[in-house]
Amino acid sequence: MTLGNLTGISAVANVQSRSISAENPTGEPGQGGRRTEGTGAHAARDLGQGWKVSPSIEIGPGETATLADIAGSGCITHIWLTTHTDNWRRLVLRSYWDGDEAPAVEAPVGDFFCSGWGRFAQVNALPVSVNPNGGFNCYWEMPFREQARLTIENTSDEKVIVYFQVDYWLGEVAAKSAYLHAQWRRSNPLPSKTVHTLLDGVEGPGHYVGTYIAWGVNSSGWWGEGEVKFYLDGEEYPTICGTGTEDYFGGAWNFDLGPDRGGYAEFSTPYLGMPQVIRPDGQYASQQRFGMYRFHLPDPIRFRESLRVDVQALGWRSGGRYLPLQDDIASTAFFYSSKTSTTRPEAPTHDVMEIC
Repeated sequence: MTLGNLTGISAVANVQSRSISAENPTGEPGQGGRRTEGTGAHAARDLGQGWKVSPSIEIGPGETATLADIAGSGCITHIWLTTHTDNWRRLVLRSYWDGDEAPAVEAPVGDFFCSGWGRFAQVNALPVSVNPNGGFNCYWEMPFREQARLTIENTSDEKVIVYFQVDYWLGEVAAKSAYLHAQWRRSNPLPSKTVHTLLDGVEGPGHYVGTYIAWGVNSSGWWGEGEVKFYLDGEEYPTICGTGTEDYFGGAWNFDLGPDRGGYAEFSTPYLGMPQVIRPDGQYASQQRFGMYRFHLPDPIRFRESLRVDVQALGWRSGGRYLPLQDDIASTAFFYSSKTSTTRPEAPTHDVMEIC
């Protein structure tokens, strides 16, 4: 499976490319660069219309802004977005498909783009690319048949500035194309001897295509012995059960090259990676924090009726015994479903998302 056929969309000739940004809020033909008011109006005052008058939007405290509201049938193919790093866990991105009032995508902006800790790290994956300094890009196929609506909620008590562009095409969508979903959950801290749930009760049919985890360690020693498990179609025990956290994300032996070679080693590849390791600074940044992703593009996990996914948090204690950990684990799970919405957790709030 590749990005080009995640949802069964085939190449068709009768489509029209469109793009929505602050310069062209409706995406209509010939309507870009015509704004006379906007966040760049002061800088363009000597140049006038057509000279970057409206490159971004301002979102007030507690407000929700609509990035795109597209009528008809088509597919979003690329989203570019940037905002100050302080906002990455203050803004909630949502998408709604075909008039459904419940969101299919609901996640902090940073976590949706594999950047959960409010600090830049280069991400070189196929569906997500993060470039200096905080240029967020995603290439998930997002088909819709009647309508697509993307919003951003500002949960903070300060106004924020967001730059964005949504690229899409209008035209016929294949009958069996599935809808993109993304769900965010955080355990902070994870209760003792429990698992962190990534998904629970998700309705199918569908296929699971990606995991991003921002993992904050609250103890000394190695933290990634826990298994990632997939329970398909109501199973009591998982059909897919990994061998350890670092193994699921494509690494081995604790991601550790040893003290002579720098210890933990960051890496970013098309399908999996650990692009971010935040090391304690001996003063205020007291905890180790990690950002990891795995995208199941060649190996989607398919389910018919339902899907549950969880991960254990395990370290080591004396006597070669496992130590259940109480870490800070925030996960974003990406999947496609035939439904426009499904079971989801409570909406992220400012205090729940906050990095502290």
